[in-house]
Amino acid sequence: MSNFYIPSSTTTTTASATPTYSGSDDEDEDTLPYPAELPRSDFLSPNFNPETYLSSLRNRHQTLEDLRSDLRSRSRLLNQELLELVNGHYKEFLSLGGDLKGGGEKVEGVRVGVLGFRREVEGIGGWIAGRLGEVEALIGEKRGVGREVGVGRGLLEVDERVGELEEGLGITEQDEDAEEDDLEEDDDGLEDSTGDAPSPIVRRLQRHTRQYILLTRMVDRIGPSHPFLQAQQARLDSIRKTLLLDLTAALRQAKMAREPDAILSIVRLFGDLGAERESVRVLKGG
Repeated sequence: MSNFYIPSSTTTTTASATPTYSGSDDEDEDTLPYPAELPRSDFLSPNFNPETYLSSLRNRHQTLEDLRSDLRSRSRLLNQELLELVNGHYKEFLSLGGDLKGGGEKVEGVRVGVLGFRREVEGIGGWIAGRLGEVEALIGEKRGVGREVGVGRGLLEVDERVGELEEGLGITEQDEDAEEDDLEEDDDGLEDSTGDAPSPIVRRLQRHTRQYILLTRMVDRIGPSHPFLQAQQARLDSIRKTLLLDLTAALRQAKMAREPDAILSIVRLFGDLGAERESVRVLKGG
């Protein structure tokens, strides 16, 4: 046993050397680069994916076990924060229930008010619909009155034109002023009676024929079944009959005078009146 005895001086020397060596290792360990703490913002990304995030930690210089330890610590920290957050807002949540106490009455009051407003709106809508119906009826009535006014004006014009034609054809007595106007128109045509212009008689017949055709078109536009026009039918028939007699007399006169231009003009007037057969009969000597 005595052979393995270590002198005190050696023991002292060894003990003094060991701390020096150990202190040198601590200094080397303190100078090693430690990985930084995982940033909290990395976990708040809306597109966070665990696998993608772990694959980005390859150059972290940290063992897998240390990384797991950091993640577990972060998970516990988050759970603790969540618990504190819930506890902090729990009292406010309970007070919210107290604040809502009696809210059913307020909601019911609002509901009743809304129903009342709805009934008022429906009443106004019904009133507006009724007014629209009245307005549409009045507009239709106005249109009907406008049509009747137009028909009345047309009837007055028909009566006026019938009277003018009757006077012009000599069916009724003609005013002196109208007779002078006809004479002036006839005199205007006397200068060119020997030329290509139609004679005064033909001019007058042309004017009467145009007036009669316009008159018949007005009657067709208003409607021949109108009671007033039916009452005027006898006068219209008399005008047509008189006009055809005047055309027949003028055609016979032009035939005897051998005036081809006048004959052609009068025959056209017969055609305008739809009485071609009458002109043929006169030309054949009937």
